[in-house]
Amino acid sequence: MATATGGSEHTPLLPGGANTSQAGSSYSSAFGITAGELTDMLDPKDPEKLQELGGAAQICKKLQVDPKVGLRQREQIGASGEHYDEPFQARRAAFGRNTLPDASVVTFWQLLYAAYNDHTLIMLTIAAAVSLAVGIYDDMLGSHKDDEVKVGWVEGAAIFLAVLVVCFTNAINDYQKEKQFQKLNAKKEDRTVKVRRDGGEVEIGVQELNVGDILLIEPGDIIPVDGVYLDGHNMTCDESSATGESDAVKKGTTDEGRDPFVLSGAKVLEGVGSMVVVAVGTRSFYGKIMMAMRQGETAVTPLQRKLDILAEQIAKYGMSAAILLLITLTVKYLVNCALAPEFPPASIMFSQFVSIVIEAITVVVVAVPEGLPMAVTISLAYATTKMLQDGNLVRQLAACETMGGATVVCTDKTGTLTQNRMTVVRGVVAGRELQSRAEARAFFETLPRETRSLLLEGIAVNSTAFEGPDEQGNIDFIGSKSECALLGFGKVCGLDYRCERADHKTARVYPFSSEKKTMTTIVPVTGREGLFHVHAKGASEIVLGSCTRMIGSDGTVTELDDKARAELQTHISKFAHRALRTFALAYKEIDADELAACNDEEAPLSNLVWIGVMGIQDPLRNGVRKAVEDCHGAGVIVRMITGDNIETARAIARDAGILTKGGQALSGPQWRKMTPEQQHAVLPRLQVMARSSPLDKQIMVERLQERGEVVAMTGDGTNDSPALKLADVGFSMGIAGTEVAKEASDIILMDDNFNSIVKALRWGRAVNDSVRKFLQFQLTVNIAAVLLTFISAVFSSNGQSALTAVQLLFLNLIMDSLAALGLATEGPTDALLNRPPLQRNSALITFEMWRMIIGQAAFQLGINLLLLHHGTEIFHLPDSPAGNAVLRTLVFNAFIFLQVFNQINCRRILPHEFNVFANIHRDTGFLLVQLFIIVAQWLIIEYGGVAFSTVPLTGAQWAGTVFIGMLSLPVGLLIRMLPDLSACFGLESANSAAQQHRPEVSTARMHIVSSVKDVQHAVRFFSAIHNSQQARQQKASDDSRNILSEAPSFVGRSTTMPSSDATAVPTANVSARGSWTRVKRAVDKSGDSTNGSI
Repeated sequence: MATATGGSEHTPLLPGGANTSQAGSSYSSAFGITAGELTDMLDPKDPEKLQELGGAAQICKKLQVDPKVGLRQREQIGASGEHYDEPFQARRAAFGRNTLPDASVVTFWQLLYAAYNDHTLIMLTIAAAVSLAVGIYDDMLGSHKDDEVKVGWVEGAAIFLAVLVVCFTNAINDYQKEKQFQKLNAKKEDRTVKVRRDGGEVEIGVQELNVGDILLIEPGDIIPVDGVYLDGHNMTCDESSATGESDAVKKGTTDEGRDPFVLSGAKVLEGVGSMVVVAVGTRSFYGKIMMAMRQGETAVTPLQRKLDILAEQIAKYGMSAAILLLITLTVKYLVNCALAPEFPPASIMFSQFVSIVIEAITVVVVAVPEGLPMAVTISLAYATTKMLQDGNLVRQLAACETMGGATVVCTDKTGTLTQNRMTVVRGVVAGRELQSRAEARAFFETLPRETRSLLLEGIAVNSTAFEGPDEQGNIDFIGSKSECALLGFGKVCGLDYRCERADHKTARVYPFSSEKKTMTTIVPVTGREGLFHVHAKGASEIVLGSCTRMIGSDGTVTELDDKARAELQTHISKFAHRALRTFALAYKEIDADELAACNDEEAPLSNLVWIGVMGIQDPLRNGVRKAVEDCHGAGVIVRMITGDNIETARAIARDAGILTKGGQALSGPQWRKMTPEQQHAVLPRLQVMARSSPLDKQIMVERLQERGEVVAMTGDGTNDSPALKLADVGFSMGIAGTEVAKEASDIILMDDNFNSIVKALRWGRAVNDSVRKFLQFQLTVNIAAVLLTFISAVFSSNGQSALTAVQLLFLNLIMDSLAALGLATEGPTDALLNRPPLQRNSALITFEMWRMIIGQAAFQLGINLLLLHHGTEIFHLPDSPAGNAVLRTLVFNAFIFLQVFNQINCRRILPHEFNVFANIHRDTGFLLVQLFIIVAQWLIIEYGGVAFSTVPLTGAQWAGTVFIGMLSLPVGLLIRMLPDLSACFGLESANSAAQQHRPEVSTARMHIVSSVKDVQHAVRFFSAIHNSQQARQQKASDDSRNILSEAPSFVGRSTTMPSSDATAVPTANVSARGSWTRVKRAVDKSGDSTNGSI
């Protein structure tokens, strides 16, 4: 086998004789193995295929790599001597690069087409085309051919404009979202791995990995490529993300009877080793998962689905009204023609029929709610933009509104609730106790000198963490968070870990194992040849169980007796109850013979000497407790799912306000042992799950969804992706999350902060409310305008409606579009979190909304018909064509201002929200929209002239119409005060169970039930004491009488009997304790049996 000291001296293991003229298809043959042969043995895992290829050694030979040397850094000369311009060109041509192709970027025009592919927009386009054709005909050949200003085309063109605005707004929003996500993805692969190149270890970016590279593996690594195991020690991987198996897989050679395949996306749990890379990029497991993730189609959001159904129903009613109007006006005109002295000529009749058709089309245009898709689009676009500023990148628009109806949030602990920055805050070493982080240096100085030396030596050498630049370029400790915390403590105490490691060359390492929960390192003792220190650290209860001696307060080694062990266990338990993760440090001294006798698999953990225990804390993020309280106030249950032990999980959950009185905490193994029925029984009170696995998260989501809950789930690992996909809203971590988790999620938390979830909840509810506000306004306008047009046209002598087509266009297009902008852009308020979430299948329009819609529409229709027939008398207008023009202008102006003030009325849609002006000074968008509408209306009235069929109004007439519009506000107040008659009409009230989701067992209910149990325990406890004392006193009294009656020799003698109280006390205590235990068990048992019915 050839060796090399540098890249230029290394020669290929397999000299070839390939012709240099061979092109791309011949690259694989130059290596003697194809990419297909390599991937076939991985998917599925096929050890027999590996043996057919000659095992790992033959694969390395065919890939032209020496496992001891690695690839050449500048591999530009091929196997047959050909020279390439780029390093690894032939290798990458044969096996691919370790990059994924850019996701098929959807062009802006494709997004535009997708936005247009909507039933409502297509219907509008057809209506616009008909309107435009009829309008042009009317202008050129019909009744308006002699008009100076041709406005027939305006209506159709304006509808086309409305369609374009909706489509472009949708497309621009989607395009910006895709760009933002691509920008985020560009950062996530900025990590490095260790490989063997030119005989040495080097760090390279994951994109630079090639098939044939020798990848060096350490605990905590996430494997970026597929490979075959070469050598190592005790290497174990978690491959649940690829195989679905939660059990850890030990890696080794086929000769050892172990799994030789290392899959991309796997996490190294323990051990070290090396592997030869055999699949990269899209051919790797990781790549295949990523490519599969890209094939999903964007689903229609629940709100959009409801609105589509509503829009179709409205359009059908509008079409029916238009057909009825067309038939009515046609019959009326024909009857008038028949009764006239002379039958009108055909040209006049045709022109009149065209006018009737225009009236009917106008009704359709007014009825079709083109503002509805505009409102949804603007609301979602505005919300997603603002949510990004709040730290939420929305990948699926459906998640934005679904989050508004979330009833359960299942959250991780580390990094989401906590800061993900472990710190030593408590500790006990050599009988001395560290009370706070600030006292670390002073605490260290009080320790005996030998103890200080052992403590720092153990922290430094028994660790894989190191100091270096983090992602932001700041110098910090990198590695296991717990090890970083210990090194940070050592640094405060004056430790230079680099010098310690340099002075103590490692003799043997037993990496941290998730099964053993310990890490052990053996190093030679400085200045004492042939002696070695075995340093162990890990879970406190496990290390303590391996110790037989301890370092005393004077620094000497003493026996660890039962009293000292109990005291240490008390400290450990105390730390755990304070949400501290405990790490114990121990050591022992061995000689060379004992070192030689050590097993390679099992660390020598017997007869250790206890050094101390450290309490490490990952502090809660600022504002987490307030955020959890906000969730509870909003009717959303927060459940914490963590891998920590049950005591630590309980303590942190209590600090965060998640675990409340009466709530329950379980461990993952307990949860998995339960039947589905038992899981459903405990779910209402379950608030914490500890020692959980990815499978536990999936089961939790499934059970909650079976109960009708809308579940939001957080996750950061590759193995969390199934649960994130399964949840109604999946949150991944933008900082700590893997790419697979991000692809599986709906929303990415850019700051990994639980507070951002609460912000997403607020925005989700704001989106739903905004669309409902606009819907209430839109339907009011449509019903009033359609009925006014229909009634005024039918009862008019000349068949003309009260509002002209162009006036209706202004009302229908500008008012609706601007109303969407004004009502759909109000930001979230604190009041949104003071009510329960909506039910998953709740009605879009509640009884209160229908009551307001019908009441306002009836008022507007009545006031306008009153103006139309009695406006001449009310405003003292002359009975002439000029007076009639002013009257029609007054009707138009009054109708517009009724909508202006009704928009204010629609800012609040819940029955108890009487103050429609609340926070209006902060709603800048709404105020600007109102100002624009008023200014536009003034310009139309004063200068609209022929186009809008208006004439200028006097100041008194302006004041009168504005006053009529203002009447919408008191009318709205009166309507809100009407009784709730939803049951009579079969509609859902806003406060009904059909609308509001309420938890089966609220936190307040759990608190009350738990308090009642406590009172019951106390009453029964004291009752047991009282009964026991009475029984003892009675027994003592009976005994006294028996003694006197049975001993006649005592008669006549002075005898002092012992007081019954003297002997009752201890017996009462014993009896009370037993009674208390029996009572508590009975109450707990009865409480458990009634939990399901609470």
